[in-house]
Formats: sequence, structure tokens, C-alpha cells
Amino acid sequence: MNFKKIELQNGQKTYIVVLDTNEEAFSTLRAFAADQHLTAASITAIGAFKTATVGWFDFANRNHRKIPIAEQCEVLSLVGDIATGDDGKPSLHLHAVLGLADGSTRGGHFLDGIVHPTLEATVVETPADLHRRHQKDLGIALIDL
Repeated sequence: MNFKKIELQNGQKTYIVVLDTNEEAFSTLRAFAADQHLTAASITAIGAFKTATVGWFDFANRNHRKIPIAEQCEVLSLVGDIATGDDGKPSLHLHAVLGLADGSTRGGHFLDGIVHPTLEATVVETPADLHRRHQKDLGIALIDL
């Protein structure tokens, strides 16, 4: 993974983060957020995976129904945010739409993906602290303003 930081106005910073072949995208982006001490940011990315998993959140069972994609797929859209979790570490909430060879798509919460050949992400840090708190009644963590 390589990155470049670009300074913007009003304390806002933009990072261009390029992941390499065979890196696991979710954990690499989370490690990047930790290394840069990001407490509030948005993220967008495009690229491709050789395999990936997205999920649909099942409120009744309080977990993600995993949707594995065991083939090369294009990252048509990966969007989300970064906040600080209950554990004090970066908490990423990402959604993805992935395109398959036949033109169909799979989408949902982005859970993991093995990069092939690249993933190009733009991370925009805001000069704020956001905290994601676990909501027992929903079974998920939400940003607590």
C-alpha cells in the first residue's frame, strides 16, 4: 500500500491510498486509518478484487448474511466513513457494489476483498472527532453525534 497526503483548506486533508495486488482491502484501510490517527473521514474507492465478501444485515438475527464472491469482480463503487469505535480504534462502515463478468452486480456492507490488481481509494479527513457507539437495541454501531 502506498499513499499521498494532499493538504486542503479549512483543516481538511485528502489522502490518495493505492492498495497492491493480494492485499486484503478492509484490514489494510483500517490499518491506514489507525496509522494516520483518523477519527472522522469519508472514503470512496474503485478497482478490482479477485475475491470479496459483502453482507446484508439481518436485523432479526443481529448479524450479516455473508454474500461471497469467489471470482474476479470490479469495484464499481465503494463508499463509507471512518469514526472512532467503542474500543478507541478506527471503525469503518463501508458499502460496495461489485460488478461481475456477466454484467450483474452484488452489493452490501463491504466485509473483505483481496485486491487484484489494484484498489484506488480517496480518504477525506474532516477536522472533527466522530464516535461510533454500539446500539444494543439494533445490534449495530452507529455514529453518535
